[in-house]
Amino acid sequence: MTTPDASRSPNAATRAKAALKRDPWDLPDVSGLVVGVLGGTGDQGRGLAYRLARAGQKVIIGSRAAERAETAAEELGLGIEGAENADCARRSDVVIVAVPWEGHAKTLQALRDELHGKLVIDCVNPLGFDKKGAYALKPEEGSAAEQAAALLPGARVTAAFHHLSAVLLQDPEVEQIDTDVMVLGESRADTDVVQALAARIPGMRGVFAGRLRNAHQVESLVANLISVNRRYKAHAGLRVTDI
Repeated sequence: MTTPDASRSPNAATRAKAALKRDPWDLPDVSGLVVGVLGGTGDQGRGLAYRLARAGQKVIIGSRAAERAETAAEELGLGIEGAENADCARRSDVVIVAVPWEGHAKTLQALRDELHGKLVIDCVNPLGFDKKGAYALKPEEGSAAEQAAALLPGARVTAAFHHLSAVLLQDPEVEQIDTDVMVLGESRADTDVVQALAARIPGMRGVFAGRLRNAHQVESLVANLISVNRRYKAHAGLRVTDI
């Protein structure tokens, strides 16, 4: 007698093999998704909002104060809207978390209901600074992204957009940003969406870089990039070769 689990296993194996054969650059159309940016009044959040809106994405900036979000949205233009964080989360299909590390946990705890069922992209880098420069912090959960996943059990948490220069993102004279975006997550469908969003920005490419358990290394690398930028007076990014 065949058990229900046994009868399903060949189909599961077939689907897994089919997924492996898929072209990794065959990404979904994300042009109709509304993207919310929590922390959208900060440099990184503003830059991401500007670049995505400039690429044609519908973007809503979130802030603790609706007035601040509305002011930032008006300054950026491109049809960007501003809203209080909870309203931003409710109205968005995809939500980018770009808040300061110090307020990361508190912000997400307050938005657990609004982020339920949402695709969340965490781009927060836990860093400390002293006389020697920037250095990586390791949260109890392992990374900022894993902390987000623990705090938002009803959301689909991914990690991406960590290594982008806020200066380049916000500069209207910069036509394209030549860099790769490391994308991490537990579901291929979700990481494909994030890769596709990254690819909408000219010069940018989203590259799958593993599951969330690998997010700490990606977040930590920002400390190295800060050192590179200070030494060479640059706005360095990353490129992955041979793919």
